[in-house]
Amino acid sequence: MPSPGHLLLLLLLLQISVVTIFPLQPTVSVADGSFVFDGFRGANMSVDGGAGVTHSGVLALTDAATKGQTGHAFLSAPLRFRSSSPGGGGEVTSFSTTFVFAIVPVAAEVASFGMALVFSPTGKLPRNKLATGVYMGLFDRTNDGNATNHILAVEFDVTPNGLFGDIDDNHVGIDVNSITSLNASSAAYYGDGSSRKENLTLAGGKPMQAWAEYDGGAMRLAVTIAPLGSPQPETPLLQSSPLNLSGVFLESMYVGFSAATGKALTSHYVLGWSFRVGPGKAPALDLSSLPAVPRTGNRRKTDPMAIWLPIVLSVVVLAVAVLLAAVVVWKIKFAEIREDWELEYGPHRFSYRDLYRATRGFRRSGLLGVGGFGEVYRGVLPSSKTEVAVKKIAHGSTQGMREFVSEIVTIGLLRHRNLVQLLGYSRRRGGLFLVYDYMPNGSLDKLLFERTEPALSWARRFHIVKGVAAGLLYLHEEWEQVVIHRDVKASNVLLDADFNGRLGDFGLSRLYDHGSGPQTTHVVGTMGYMAPELARTGKATKATDVYAYGAFLLEVACGRRPIGGGDRRLVDCVLECWRQGEVSEAADPRLGRDFEEREMVLVLMLGLHCCNPSPAARPGMRQVVQLLDGEMALPELSPPMDGGGHQGGPGSVKVFDETTSSYASSRATEMLLSGGR
Repeated sequence: MPSPGHLLLLLLLLQISVVTIFPLQPTVSVADGSFVFDGFRGANMSVDGGAGVTHSGVLALTDAATKGQTGHAFLSAPLRFRSSSPGGGGEVTSFSTTFVFAIVPVAAEVASFGMALVFSPTGKLPRNKLATGVYMGLFDRTNDGNATNHILAVEFDVTPNGLFGDIDDNHVGIDVNSITSLNASSAAYYGDGSSRKENLTLAGGKPMQAWAEYDGGAMRLAVTIAPLGSPQPETPLLQSSPLNLSGVFLESMYVGFSAATGKALTSHYVLGWSFRVGPGKAPALDLSSLPAVPRTGNRRKTDPMAIWLPIVLSVVVLAVAVLLAAVVVWKIKFAEIREDWELEYGPHRFSYRDLYRATRGFRRSGLLGVGGFGEVYRGVLPSSKTEVAVKKIAHGSTQGMREFVSEIVTIGLLRHRNLVQLLGYSRRRGGLFLVYDYMPNGSLDKLLFERTEPALSWARRFHIVKGVAAGLLYLHEEWEQVVIHRDVKASNVLLDADFNGRLGDFGLSRLYDHGSGPQTTHVVGTMGYMAPELARTGKATKATDVYAYGAFLLEVACGRRPIGGGDRRLVDCVLECWRQGEVSEAADPRLGRDFEEREMVLVLMLGLHCCNPSPAARPGMRQVVQLLDGEMALPELSPPMDGGGHQGGPGSVKVFDETTSSYASSRATEMLLSGGR
């Protein structure tokens, strides 16, 4: 019979075993916003996507068995980061955190995409089709860069993307509301004080420790990493100062992690995590208690069915022979052109198979329209059920396919409520396919000229032309590059469900940097909308877009095409009405008198100004928007427009000055109200 001493020793050993097998549950101190997770078994975490906690207590954000996976893990309750005490001012308080993580690719040094420590106003980040791996599960194509995101992230990125300014395929970055980092540095740490910098491989499969510390008073965020077991380096890897988080953090924020994978199978793990809100450092982790990094790869197992292999081999060979023929036919049918340089545009590349299924094989029943550069089909993407318009155009390009696709992807970054969103592209032998947002009310051209009853109301027409003007202003002046559309016309203006005008079809667009000039190119466009100087210079400019917009204004107001039916040019007809003092008589007769006289005169006269043969006499799109909004008054028509001539020359008068914001002359106002000279 065991002695009391032996029983006591046995109970002690049993307690130690239980604690070892079932470690104490981590807890969150609500009072001070601090917590320590030495492993995540029992941690109060909210997970989605590929995220979960393993039996050993590892927080796995993604696994090595699924491509294109996104995973999120947030503390279930938000933490308060703003002072609520009297006189506190609502400033973002200091905080400190440290965690141990590992990025483990299946194939050595081939990983995707990365992971991030996240501060978010919500615990539900995007996992839709638009939130592809390049965004690491933080954003998607529609909200990247929006100040309303209120997101701070420290990213550990192992896949470079030139569109987001990534410095390499192994870096740490500080992100605010965008996947484009405010500050980034290649992964490394200072081993001996600050004298020696040692490189680290984020996707090396080994655990490492990270520290992120924010000084609320100095408004400085410092990020440090080091191999597991090394002390925290005195010199941070990178820091962003000043970083005022008052416009980013709400009073309470969720804290957690996000990760995403692409085609390269990768696992993203967090082994331990501690956090402190307020001055001081986060509590230290007990590194000896952390779970180990899970093993990756397939383990060999004895397959009892292997003994049947000789029996079924002949059946398998026969089945493979039959399937091989079907695969060859399938590959020929859906064969695509894919080159190495397209890898950087992965998020914008659609598979031809998906577009074929979306359009039901490009059936004629789904044909939305046919233009000079291709056919447009309605489709529904099979994965997301998103309605899209797919434009099938010729494969040729005057500048080479690589440069052409680069411009397509760049144009896909445009974001404006009056532009049709270009979602991406696909390439196949003999064809290039552009994918746009679907506009349920079709093109303005059809409503103006193919639908006789009822006529499109003047209120909607005026709303549409104002929207298109706002979209052109964004292209010319408000985006990071100048975009010349080169084909502004009614058939390229599409209407969404609320009849908002959206300028689309950027197939002919050209881009150049602000402050530089456009390059000579082939003369392209549509007759009636092309400025006269194009034939002389071959240069598409902002002024040539303004000319096309003027022809578009007259087209919408008059209900007639700029050229057609053997009649005179529309601009000449409107000009003649103006000379007779009855410019509003050029209005679309289908409207009767059901229009606002002042608005009609404004649109017709503005159309004449924009169609002036002299580029210097045309307004810029900012002046056009101000005129349509009633913030400016129109001046009189300048030579040679008001003299009956139609050849602009060196003597043309520049009426619109881009530095002038108002033309409140009594003569201009009188002309606008009277509709004539």
